[in-house]
Amino acid sequence: MTDAFKDIPVRDDMQTIAFYNLENLFDLYDDKHTNDNDFLPTSVKKWTPKRYDNKLRKLGFAISNIGWKETGKHPAIVGLAEVENATAIEDLIASKHLKDCHYSYVHYDSLDERGIDVALLYDTTAFKVITSETFTIHLTDDDGSPDYTRDILLVSGLLDGERIDVLVNHWSSRREGEKETEHKRMASSNKVGEIITALRKNNPDSKIIVIGDFNDDPSNASIKQLVNTYNLYNPMETLRSYNRGTTNYNRQWNLFDQILFSTNFFESADDEFEYYKANIFDEEFLKLFDGKYKGTPFRTYVGKKYKGGYSDHFPVYAIFKKSPIRLL
Repeated sequence: MTDAFKDIPVRDDMQTIAFYNLENLFDLYDDKHTNDNDFLPTSVKKWTPKRYDNKLRKLGFAISNIGWKETGKHPAIVGLAEVENATAIEDLIASKHLKDCHYSYVHYDSLDERGIDVALLYDTTAFKVITSETFTIHLTDDDGSPDYTRDILLVSGLLDGERIDVLVNHWSSRREGEKETEHKRMASSNKVGEIITALRKNNPDSKIIVIGDFNDDPSNASIKQLVNTYNLYNPMETLRSYNRGTTNYNRQWNLFDQILFSTNFFESADDEFEYYKANIFDEEFLKLFDGKYKGTPFRTYVGKKYKGGYSDHFPVYAIFKKSPIRLL
C-alpha cells in the first residue's frame, strides 16, 4: 500500500460521497440474533482477532483514500453495506487510518437473514445529521414466508450547510438467479421511488443522492425506473465495460455499486453543490496482482478460504463542487 498520492492540496469547495460493500464485516462475538456462526474465532473460517484487525486496517486505508486524488481529503460521507452491527462500525472508525477523520455513523439493526446491515459514515466537521429513519422492504419467499432483507436507510442533513437527503441501499442478491429474484429488486426500487416522492412532496427542491449495492447493473429495469420515473441521473451508466466494474463473478464484470442523484445537482447556484465527477475507486492496491483473476477485487475470503484482502467489491464515489458566490 502506498501513500504516494497523499501530497495533494485540500479542496475546500469539494466533497466526496462514497459507497462501499465491505464483504461481511462481522465482529468477533457470537450474537444469537444474527447468523454470524461463520465469523467467530472458533468457526471453520477462523475469524480471529488478527484477521479482524487486518480487515479493519485495510478497509480504513481504502476508505480514507477515496476521492483523495481529486479533493486532497477523505470522503465526507460513506454509505456502507454488509456490516454486522454498531460494534463493527465503531471498530472501523477507530482503526489506524480513520481514527483522525472525525467519523461518526448512523446505523439501525435490520431483520436481514444474514445479519448484515447498511450504515452511513460521515465526517462530523462536514456533515450534520438532521434526521434519519429506515424503510423495510416487505418480501415473501415462494412458500409465502417472509423474506427478510436489508432496510433502506434515509439520512437527511447539512453538507457544508446545504441540505441533502441520502438513501443507502443493499438490495436482494441474485443467488437464486437473476430473473428469479428480479421482483425483489423491483420492490426495493419501488420503495426508493416512494421515499423520493415523499421527500419532494415535503420539499420540491430536495437534493437527493441514492447510493448502494443494488445487485443490478445500470441497464436493469430496477435502476432504469429510478432514472426515468423519478428524475435521477446515473453517472455510472458510462463506467461499466467488459473489463471494468465493481464486482466480478465468473470472469464477468458487473457494476452493482452505484451512486445516483437528483438532476438539480446540475443547476448552478451561489454556494451550492453541483455534480463534478463520479468513478469506481479501483486503485491497484485493491486488486489481485497476479494469477488468472488478476485485476479483480482482492477479497477477504473465497468461500471458506482466507485470502486476507479488502472486499469482493470496489467502492464507488461521486464528487460535488460548490459554486463560488458571484459578486453583483
